[in-house]
Amino acid sequence: MLTPDKQWKTRERVNWNRVNPMRNLPPPAWLRTFEAAARLGGFTAAADELGLTPAAVSQQVRALEARLGYPLFRRLPRGVELTELGQSYLPAVRRAFDELASATAGLFGVTGGRPLVVRAPPSFMALCLAPLVASFRAAHPGIPVRLCSATWAETAPEGGIDVDIRYGDGRWPVEEARRLSAPGSVLVCPPGTEFGADALAAIAPLLPRAIHIIGCESFWDGFAEAHGIDPAKVGRGVSTDSSLAALEMVAAGLGTALISPDLTAPFAASGRVTVAPGLTLEHAQAHYVLLPAQVGPRPEALLFRDWLVGAFAA
Repeated sequence: MLTPDKQWKTRERVNWNRVNPMRNLPPPAWLRTFEAAARLGGFTAAADELGLTPAAVSQQVRALEARLGYPLFRRLPRGVELTELGQSYLPAVRRAFDELASATAGLFGVTGGRPLVVRAPPSFMALCLAPLVASFRAAHPGIPVRLCSATWAETAPEGGIDVDIRYGDGRWPVEEARRLSAPGSVLVCPPGTEFGADALAAIAPLLPRAIHIIGCESFWDGFAEAHGIDPAKVGRGVSTDSSLAALEMVAAGLGTALISPDLTAPFAASGRVTVAPGLTLEHAQAHYVLLPAQVGPRPEALLFRDWLVGAFAA
């Protein structure tokens, strides 16, 4: 028969198990091994990244499966693939490690001193990203940041990139792409343009001087179709691969352009251009922030990604 003191200790142990779910979690090392094997598509690749042997990776995964009571991988002649339960479990495990890494970098800084390399299109870099970096540096002075611009996503600086910002539809071969800006384009006109009650009639004199963005040439065709404009009335004289250059040309009175609203905002706010009311083009293109898929992201990259998404949401 238990003494009153032992009865109290037994009740306390049971209650602690109920209120402390961490006691029922698998060891973090097993979860990290599972995440690496799932991300890299095999036990050998995970072993190389984690500094283990393939046998050790296999052993940890089997131990995790035994602990959970369900298989997470199907063993194939070449490699492995996630089961349905493994696919469902992976996002939660990855999110937990990402949040822990981000919190650690945010609170305790970064070791090694290697700059966080952020790549973005030149126009986005100049108009959206550069003005925001001061607030990130103020919040995280221990994380050096290197900004590099690239017109095409295929180019990369030596040593690779940690955070990639791209313009597109979000369908890239990465684990996750988070949208920063609203999709679509607005019609940007020279400062002082008067639209009156009929905005379409007001822009008619500007259409022969339409400015085209290389890579988005179909936008003007879509705009003409959406607003019942004869495509032949849209000029083809000037094109550029930079939205910033297009905005500067519109500000100088050269013509009109279809520009992403996040890039247009600084020019419109300062009165350098005028946005035509109601004359927009709906499409799926927008700015997205991505992290490299081939290796686990650096904690600083996760921190910067989450900060940037929050800054745009605000």
